[in-house]
Amino acid sequence: MKIRSWVWMSFLFLLIIGFGTFHLLDVDYAYIPPEEKLMDYQPNKRSSYDFWGEYITDKQAKVLSKTDEGRKKLSPENGAVKIDKELLELGRKTFYEETFGNEVFLTDILGMVDGPFTLGNVMKAIFALKGKGTNNLRVELAEDVTLGDKTFKKGEKVDTGIDVAKGAYVPIGLPVSVHDGRVRVGISCAACHASFDPETDKVVEGAPNSDLNGGLLLALSTNSASYFSHAEISNIKKYMQKNSRSIIDSKSEPASLPDPGKLEKAVDSILVKWPRGNFDTTIDLISNPIQIPDSFTLRDHPYSWSGMAMAGPFNGLSTFSNNVHSQNADATTMFQASSELFGIDKEIYLGTILQKAANEDLRYKPMRGLKPSEFFKKIDPTPNSAGVLQAVELPSYPKVSIIAPSGVIANSPNYKFYQQNNGVSAWQNTLQPPKPKVRGEKETIASGRKVFEKAKCISCHAGEALTNNKIVPAETIKTEPSRAKSFSVVENLLTDPVIYTYDTAVPLPKNPKRIKVPTNNLDPEQVRLAFGLKGSSGGYKVPSLIGLYWTPPYLHDGGVSVGANPRTDIGVPGTISKGMFPDPKNSLRALIDSQLREKVIKANRNSADLQLMHVTGEGHEYWVDQTTGFSQEEQDQMISYLLSLYKIK
Repeated sequence: MKIRSWVWMSFLFLLIIGFGTFHLLDVDYAYIPPEEKLMDYQPNKRSSYDFWGEYITDKQAKVLSKTDEGRKKLSPENGAVKIDKELLELGRKTFYEETFGNEVFLTDILGMVDGPFTLGNVMKAIFALKGKGTNNLRVELAEDVTLGDKTFKKGEKVDTGIDVAKGAYVPIGLPVSVHDGRVRVGISCAACHASFDPETDKVVEGAPNSDLNGGLLLALSTNSASYFSHAEISNIKKYMQKNSRSIIDSKSEPASLPDPGKLEKAVDSILVKWPRGNFDTTIDLISNPIQIPDSFTLRDHPYSWSGMAMAGPFNGLSTFSNNVHSQNADATTMFQASSELFGIDKEIYLGTILQKAANEDLRYKPMRGLKPSEFFKKIDPTPNSAGVLQAVELPSYPKVSIIAPSGVIANSPNYKFYQQNNGVSAWQNTLQPPKPKVRGEKETIASGRKVFEKAKCISCHAGEALTNNKIVPAETIKTEPSRAKSFSVVENLLTDPVIYTYDTAVPLPKNPKRIKVPTNNLDPEQVRLAFGLKGSSGGYKVPSLIGLYWTPPYLHDGGVSVGANPRTDIGVPGTISKGMFPDPKNSLRALIDSQLREKVIKANRNSADLQLMHVTGEGHEYWVDQTTGFSQEEQDQMISYLLSLYKIK
């Protein structure tokens, strides 16, 4: 295995530094850890059906298959997903390998590896590991760069948070490809939702990459302005100059594109402030990055921080997985709806994204006399999709629905419709966190459970997954409120969710069969909270508590963070900003101890960058301390109990 890895590494390295124009060669490579490289490997044993979130065992399916009505229920034309070995294998493969073609946006448009951060230096850094793994690949910059008020020098090593498994020579979750003479890098699920543990030299599937420096990597890109919808750019007109970079908009009126240099600087100054382990996942022109979640998803519905992913197969999990790819990995997907979403004409929106594209072939130039959409039609690598991503436009596109807030489903050609998303959902539901490295005594854990019940935490964190699967209004939970309304921008575009049947081939045939996604089982008030609709301030879902040992910092903004020394390592500035991993025990204490939390919030408030990013660590004021009649011993017992949780039967 090691020889094969070195061969691949050497081969890719040669391509990157000297043979990138070898047009006759197509290469795709992504790292998938073998069984022996995984911590607490758990084979996939599930064999069953999912029917819009209803779990149907094989035994139940045999009974259903005896009647016409039962067979209809189990049909893919009716919304049933057969969970078998083949689907689970596809799900794991999708998790590690599948980019849905996002390397086109990331490399050809965004220019992620065309600036100070280069693939050559990434490979150099991996070579320097000499086969050892890392949870933070430190990469030399190829040139000087200033991002906001931060200046980086050529040769300076930056913390990327990129994970490389022991013996691997390609980062986890960053597939590399060579097509049409160009080396590209894409992002798969694993980049954010798998991590390398240096203490055991194992990969933890499903654990969040809690130090991924996504904001910095985006800011180092040559066309980070293409990601402006995720930054604090409330008025793009302020970057426009009259009669400069003139175009014709969708109404055949003269218009201008923003100055690319000025917009780039503004976007960079925001992206570089994202805390490590956080990523902005909504296109609401507000920079409010959230903590990267884990993928221990079983019974943790509804999904996303707001619970917006609640409809469709696997109780909304496929909706959540799809949205990550379709909305976050390709800014061109939503250009048809940019006027309704942002009040920005679609020609201006698309021209802004493409005017500084890294690949000359995809770069829009106003002097050519074409509208941006006309130019895009000529160069679009996926003409049957809304943007450059491999995706299927739903019947209502560019309108959206609660099953597809982007209006499209990420889908590679030659797979059945929704097959990959459903596969990764089925597979994620098999993941269980590894055993915590630190475990308390059985008596202490049992006492902690009693404290948990006495403190009435169980009123929300109930059941096997320790969640009531509900969304709590932002006013009630009192967490930083900006994220709770992040999806409200789609309100005017929402329509009934209609998709294609799961046996539909992709690319779509003529007149494909359609199916309406059932929503009659959803509470309208929960939908209103999830999307911040009808004047609602939105809400936050009650998360599962399974695997807390592997998922600090805590709360949706990741603001509750304390290091090994609770006196000095306080808040995001005292931990994550210094490259220090939060301590799960001390961070959990800050979650339930009012005095320690006050110190955490104060430390976060002292950072102007965190305030701009809406990261505070506020909210969830449910104390288990002396202010509510609990002793220090009881608090310790409850923390031991919480850290012991790692398995759902």
